[in-house]
This record gives sequence, structure tokens and C-alpha cells, in this order.
Amino acid sequence: MDIASLIGILGAIGMIMWAMLSGGGLGTFIDTPSVLIVFGGTFFAVMYTTPLATFLGSFGVMGKAFLPPIKKQEDLIERMVELAGIARKDGMMALEGQEVPDKFFSKGMQMLVDGADETKLTAQLNQEIKAMKIRHESNQNVVKAWIDIAPAMGMIGTLVGLVLMLGNMADPKAIGPAMAVALLTTLYGAFIANVLFAPMLTKLEGYTTYEVTYREMVVAGLRNIARGESPRNIQDQLVSNLPPKLQQKLEEAV
Repeated sequence: MDIASLIGILGAIGMIMWAMLSGGGLGTFIDTPSVLIVFGGTFFAVMYTTPLATFLGSFGVMGKAFLPPIKKQEDLIERMVELAGIARKDGMMALEGQEVPDKFFSKGMQMLVDGADETKLTAQLNQEIKAMKIRHESNQNVVKAWIDIAPAMGMIGTLVGLVLMLGNMADPKAIGPAMAVALLTTLYGAFIANVLFAPMLTKLEGYTTYEVTYREMVVAGLRNIARGESPRNIQDQLVSNLPPKLQQKLEEAV
């Protein structure tokens, strides 16, 4: 669980609700037509922007903002150094069956065992990284659609409310509900875009960047094993991707 994501979204929603309660209660800020226009309208408009499978799959991707996959770069480097030592001592075939942290690493190592040269190994794994980035971008575009469309739906709701209000100026009782639709839809649209989905998009993009860096480290390490580089040289090349404290920790462990 990503504690920062959980505390962040709960804190933001909590502060907004606190302000609403202080102003007279949540009931004032709940309006069924506004909910239908903004939440319902945005849901279906976002669905319209992408294939159904991608739209439905995006909800699982959104969950990764709170439950990201755990892949530690320092653990990767330690294991890469161990495998480099095994390969240098006993040959590539000795890597067969060795445990690795993830499937991408496992596939690359299997290619080494099967006799793939450095060029083929690098080309194949880089192609997989490219495919991963495209897949992530496709899902993140759904989140971007929520950010873009929700405020627009809020504006549509505002216009609907104004039309209703102007069309019933003779009836003072109709002005209040129409104004509620006009104002609350704008509020709902801003809430969806800026509280729910904009921070989520930033978090998901950060995880993609981390995953790309992680996989590039795998490629670099396996490429150097294919070249017969020493474990120490491989470690020195990979630790530059780590924060200074982790670099120091790894160096002290050797």
C-alpha cells in the first residue's frame, strides 16, 4: 500500500468535506441532476474515447496508484552481481534455473542461457520496454480523459442550470434548484479532475518512469553479463541509477 496516496486522497477529501460541514452540512452540496450530468456524463464520455477493454482495464490500473508493484532497484543490483559472478565462474548455462525478481528479468536471463548474443538480447528486451510504455500510456490516457472531460461536463451542467433558471424566472421556487445545478456541476467537475484523477495520473506516470528505469537496468546488467564483465564493474554501472544513500549502502555491502 502506498501510504502517501492513501493519506493524500483521504486528506484532500476530508478537508473539502470539513469545509462543507462547517458551511451548513453535506446536504446542501448534493444534487441528483448535477451528479447525473457530471459523474454519469463523464463516465460515458470517457468510455466513448477508448475501446471498451481498455476502458474497463483502466480501473485496475488506477488501483496501482495505491497498490504499486514492489520492485526494488537495490535488490535487482545485488542479484545481478550474484548472477554475474556465477556466469563468469561456471558459464552461462549455470544461470539455468536461478531465481530472479521478476518475469522480465527471467526472460532476459533465459535468452542468455539459450545463447542469445548481446545485440539480440538488447533489441528484444528494449522492444518489450517500448511495448510496456505504449500499454501504460494507453491506460493513462483514460485517466487524462477523466481530467479533461469532467470540467467540461461541469460547464455543460452550469449551462443547463442557467437555461432552467432563465426559463423559470417567473417562478421564484424554481430559481434555487436551477442555480444548484448550475453551481454544483462546476464543483463536481473540478473535484473529479483535480482531487481524484490529476494526482493519480502524476503517480501513475511516476511509476511508469520507475518501471522503465528498472527494466533498463535489467537490460544493462544482462548485456554486461553477456560481455563477460566483472561483477564489480556491473555494480558500479548500475548503482548510478540509485539515490545516494542506497549507493552507499550497496558499496559498503561489497
